[in-house]
Amino acid sequence: MIALSERLTHYKTQGISCRPVASGKLVRVVGLTLEASGCRAPIGSLCHVETMHGDIEAEVVGFSGDKLFLMPSEQITGILPGAKVTPLTSESGLSVGMELLGRVIDGVGNPLDGLGPIYTDKHASFNSEPINPLTRKPITAPLDVGIKAINGLLTVGKGQRIGLFAGSGVGKSVTLGMMTRGTTAQVVVVGLIGERGREVKEFIDEILGVDGRQRSVVVAAPADASPLMRLKGCQTALTVAEFFRDQGLDVLLLMDSLTRFAQAQREIALSVGEPPATKGYPPSVFAKLPALVERAGNGSDTQGSITAFFTVLTEGDDLQDPIADAARAILDGHIVLSREMADSGHYPAIDVEKSVSRVMPQIVSEEQLLMSKAVRQVLSICRKNHDLVSIGAYKPGSDAAIDSAFTLKPSLDTYLQQEMKESVPFDMSVSMLRHLLQGGE
Repeated sequence: MIALSERLTHYKTQGISCRPVASGKLVRVVGLTLEASGCRAPIGSLCHVETMHGDIEAEVVGFSGDKLFLMPSEQITGILPGAKVTPLTSESGLSVGMELLGRVIDGVGNPLDGLGPIYTDKHASFNSEPINPLTRKPITAPLDVGIKAINGLLTVGKGQRIGLFAGSGVGKSVTLGMMTRGTTAQVVVVGLIGERGREVKEFIDEILGVDGRQRSVVVAAPADASPLMRLKGCQTALTVAEFFRDQGLDVLLLMDSLTRFAQAQREIALSVGEPPATKGYPPSVFAKLPALVERAGNGSDTQGSITAFFTVLTEGDDLQDPIADAARAILDGHIVLSREMADSGHYPAIDVEKSVSRVMPQIVSEEQLLMSKAVRQVLSICRKNHDLVSIGAYKPGSDAAIDSAFTLKPSLDTYLQQEMKESVPFDMSVSMLRHLLQGGE
């Protein structure tokens, strides 16, 4: 634990204005929420709470009368009744700069990689002002993500926000890792929010690799972090991506996962008394989701772009889950990973029929659109007639469309599959698709 005086000195060395005001005391601890009285502080401001082991940091998340509701960013240990609570009036923010490249930070920007402090000259707010929609550049160019199935059939544009929908253990993290290695974006920002702690190091060492890490910033707030830290982790990832976009760079933002962000906000909202609305989620969750997602996208003519992939955990593979349903409405498309395909060894397990990229018609040629439509028709015919063919009830020659679809299906399955460390450029993906539909192998 760091003493309060040391924290104030740290803030000053970082160029952050911060001064203590009248202190109060703790009067109650309910679950993960602390209640303090005798002091005043605005929502979103920081407080320091005295414990037996030093001071911990907490954020004001609500109030009732003269009581403040605080959510600590660390584990609650060593707190005594009547502990001193010191509000801080500050202009603190997240340290941002090119120095973040290659680093791993926690939800509030502290380094986790053991490579020493991160010294930057700039600071940015965790919650930036919304961009005027009329100043955003339109999405006009595709972004190469290195995956054939996405490049060829679900083309993603620079500045698009797209969801990656899947249940647990279907290959979300591996698919994200393939994008980090294969993308042509200049900077990759990865937010690992609410996932298993083991996966953080595994993603960095094995999936990102040395080359991928050099142009990446990883924000990690694993499942054992407090709800506030998980919430801040998502905001930090967006803030870092916004900084690089403001430098005129094309950024690929990979957020794993949007569902954990919603669950963290649910924990905080319920703890301060907000009533649940939809399957236990309070209304504030559905207000914060679009506020977070809209921060990604294209900037002005002098800025770059943030192409964002938000993973959405579909509990029980239910695509009508409240968060999945809300995310589909605010994103520019969705890619669905199928458990059935993953179980059969088909990776990446992208269900092309259930997936859509809403900006694809504006950024690809008419030829590619027709090829994509043809593939969807083939997959649909094979799915509808699979049972008939498998039990021998269909007689070859009865329907030319069915015969043609099942003849093409093996080659199409080969096209849709890809090794984890394989990267296929955009032009090659389209060329391979054209060759396949023209009768090539």
